[in-house]
Amino acid sequence: MDSPQFAQYAVLGVIGIVTIVAVAAFSKKLGVAAPLILVVLGIGGSYLPGFPADFALPPEVILVGLLPPLLYSAAINVPLVDFRRNLNTISALSVLLVVASAFITGSLLYLIFPDLNFAAAVALGAVISPTDAVAATSLGKRLGLPPRLITILEGESLVNDATALVLLRSAVAAASAIVAGVATVNIGGVIADFGYAVVVAIVVGLVIGFVTVFLRSKLRDPVLDTAISFAVPFIAFIPAEELGASGVLAVVVAGLYAGHSSARHFTPQARISERLNWRTAQFVVENGVFLLMGLQIRRIVESVDPKLFPAIDSIYVGLLMTAVIIGIRFLFVGPLLLWLQRHNEHKERRNRRFAQAIERVRGRASQDARLERSRQRATRVYNRRATDLTQLREEGFGWKSGVILSWSGMRGVVTLAAAQSLPADGSFPYREQLILVAFTVAITTLLLQGGTLPWLIRASGIRGTDRAADRRELATLLDAMSDAGVSVLESPRLELPGDDVVDPEVIERVRHDTLLSAESAWERAEHGAGADALVNSPHQQYRTLRREVLQAEREALLDARSAGTYASRILSRAQAMLDLEETRLEQIDNPSGS
Repeated sequence: MDSPQFAQYAVLGVIGIVTIVAVAAFSKKLGVAAPLILVVLGIGGSYLPGFPADFALPPEVILVGLLPPLLYSAAINVPLVDFRRNLNTISALSVLLVVASAFITGSLLYLIFPDLNFAAAVALGAVISPTDAVAATSLGKRLGLPPRLITILEGESLVNDATALVLLRSAVAAASAIVAGVATVNIGGVIADFGYAVVVAIVVGLVIGFVTVFLRSKLRDPVLDTAISFAVPFIAFIPAEELGASGVLAVVVAGLYAGHSSARHFTPQARISERLNWRTAQFVVENGVFLLMGLQIRRIVESVDPKLFPAIDSIYVGLLMTAVIIGIRFLFVGPLLLWLQRHNEHKERRNRRFAQAIERVRGRASQDARLERSRQRATRVYNRRATDLTQLREEGFGWKSGVILSWSGMRGVVTLAAAQSLPADGSFPYREQLILVAFTVAITTLLLQGGTLPWLIRASGIRGTDRAADRRELATLLDAMSDAGVSVLESPRLELPGDDVVDPEVIERVRHDTLLSAESAWERAEHGAGADALVNSPHQQYRTLRREVLQAEREALLDARSAGTYASRILSRAQAMLDLEETRLEQIDNPSGS
């Protein structure tokens, strides 16, 4: 790339970042998701005088350079408990629905394009099948969608990328084999390859997650810790891809593991730093990709050979595929909701029988130590299942949620990159037309579904979390944490460096500050008043005792998370409060940060 061209793209990059920030600032006032505005601006910008007519972003830049950190940044923020509770729904949407959509749309494309073999048609079906939840979740969080619905949308978009890309890889290989004269495709081999890609990806993701969490837990500098975290997506992605597995799924697994482990193994400073830095990176990359989607439209349209298949006809095919995938999603979600309801009822009956079995062995267990330990383990399993079922029942998934879920099937980043990764080796005779079809699907779903989703949410009357109830639940959790913290002050094992005698006034001061958060939370819950600031103290005794209290509170928080008795959003708020307090104490003792 010569210097003038490099300078041109550098200027475009600066303009792009400024545009992203400006759009994000104004989109909240307009009530429209920023990705929708950016796509429209990108389309308009591609036709401005002076814009490079041949502007194109290599698909490898997105699939290898941008997609892993995007998925990782999303995965570390998805509560593992919520993901596990909704795993059945997420799996159905991200695997079964993607496969069904790919084959149904592929069959239609096979009938429309006369020279396209069936495997190549399924490959494009795989391209347009995965959803992108960025626009849906950004609107949903602002408009107050139920947390369970947002978790399902986020979980689906994390996993369905892996399904689509593995299916795309198998379909492309089959298409090339057909062109090469191999008339048959081994369906069993394709299924075995899919299973191998999933299993190996999960193993790689867990191993990378465990190793990187262990290494990062030894670093006390949040700058170094965050720097390592930026490399984790690629550390998980590259080995999985080299082993023939799904690098995307490996990144998601590593992200879920790291996000779940951060509360126990990372320092508060590292968590705060990572959260802020990843949010910034995610914001720029996510919105930047949508802007790039629009900017590439002109080149894609102009590259279509009208003699082979006109561009306008390709757009019509894209509109047809849009209608088909929307219809498939609606037809899939309805039966899924009925199955989920019956499945939860079945799990409740099974858990009641499990409780009865535990009760029957209670008498014998008191006489047998090993049987008693087994009974206690079984009781913990029962309690976790009961808590899961209670949370799922309280966050009921009715027909209104089903309608929103069905309409939140926008396509985006993966569709953009995967379409352009279709090989130009002759196995895809309508390659440019197929890319235009995929882009039409992505942009139409973004503008149509994303543009009308706010109206649909308001019209349905669906409501998310009750803020007053959340404040009460947070206050209850802080009460339990405060009780654990205060008990430390009353422990006879409490010691200070140098065997100093603890001043009773210091103990009382720490006790007061420990209870202050809970008292303030109850005040907000009852009266909506703001919390008073915690009292800062320069005395070392105070800070030492306060750290002991915070450690006990954190253990109580982790116990509450393990039990699953509180909503994940409540646990996250409580953890953020502890992180801020511990960081404040660290800054007092070590103001230089060294």
